[in-house]
Amino acid sequence: MKLTQLPENPYLLLTPGPLSTSKGVKAAMLRDWCTWDNEYNGLVQDIRRKLVSLGGSNHDDYTTVLMQGSGTFSVEAVIGSVVPEDGKLVVLTNGAYGNRIAQIAKVLKVGTVVIDFGEIGQAEPEKLRQVLASDPEVTHVAVVHCETTTGMLNPIAEVGKVVKEYGKVFIVDAMSSFGGIAIDVADLQIDYLISSANKCIQGVPGFGFILAKTEELKKCKGQARSLSLDLYDQWETMEKHNGKWRYTSPTHVVRAFYQAMLELEEEGGIEKRQVRYRENQRTLVEGMEAIGFRTLLPTELQSPIITSFYFPDSPQFTFAAFYERLKKEGYVLYPGKISLADTFRIGNIGEVYPHDMKNLVQAIENNMFW
Repeated sequence: MKLTQLPENPYLLLTPGPLSTSKGVKAAMLRDWCTWDNEYNGLVQDIRRKLVSLGGSNHDDYTTVLMQGSGTFSVEAVIGSVVPEDGKLVVLTNGAYGNRIAQIAKVLKVGTVVIDFGEIGQAEPEKLRQVLASDPEVTHVAVVHCETTTGMLNPIAEVGKVVKEYGKVFIVDAMSSFGGIAIDVADLQIDYLISSANKCIQGVPGFGFILAKTEELKKCKGQARSLSLDLYDQWETMEKHNGKWRYTSPTHVVRAFYQAMLELEEEGGIEKRQVRYRENQRTLVEGMEAIGFRTLLPTELQSPIITSFYFPDSPQFTFAAFYERLKKEGYVLYPGKISLADTFRIGNIGEVYPHDMKNLVQAIENNMFW
């Protein structure tokens, strides 16, 4: 069967990525690209410049590296490349993705201190201060900005001040927030910010990217613990060969991401997208509370990215049945990911709008089988 037009997606992906994308992003993947072609490599360089621009106005000291794989590959590339053999990493964690950074570090045999705030506790800068004051061997600090385990937003500005007060390298996993929440990397003194193509910029899965302070990145030459995930070598190749990746790049994904960046600009940039995401989240929560659901997190800790809700207080409720009913209605939700309570999650990002949230709430109300 020949494809004459793009089919409609059977449902909205209300997850924190992969997420629902525009028809323009989908259509961009219908062309084949050569990894050696000057047009393609020029497009890669344009993406790199645009990403640095999205990282704030004062960005002359920053560069961007693109890395094949899911966002976790980019996290591992950073941890394995920037922390030297005699270095020591502190990880602030309050969910699965902070825990994953710690797990990566331990697998790579990086000296690691974990400060765990629990699944619904926000990262506390003062606890970090205590650790840094008592352990001069620490060289690097990592924290997740938006912990999608719950939807928690961690205070990276306050954490960063403590990190720099003690002269440490600051790593921020902004996987699910960059592009949907304004972040000025220079103002926040972030040395490495990590994100992914399939989050708030609204591309598709296949590569991640790192915004890095150029002078810090230059210090990493020759100290990577992996060949394919060598952050410095990937950067050096892109710099010297006009956007060339060391190994085969996900060409279709890159082209789709470029289209997604153009659409972000058309929407009015991160500030306008952030307004939409916040309105999505507000509309969702107000509607869900009106039909009897409760959010896991208080409003002051909640990101606009994803929202966790408690299960209804009914023995008849099962998430599996709930999920299948809503999928038939055209909505795919996310299961919960914490151990202390039964929850499910609804993403507020992607090519979705407040009217979609209203329609979702109506579909949920129509399917309250319990």
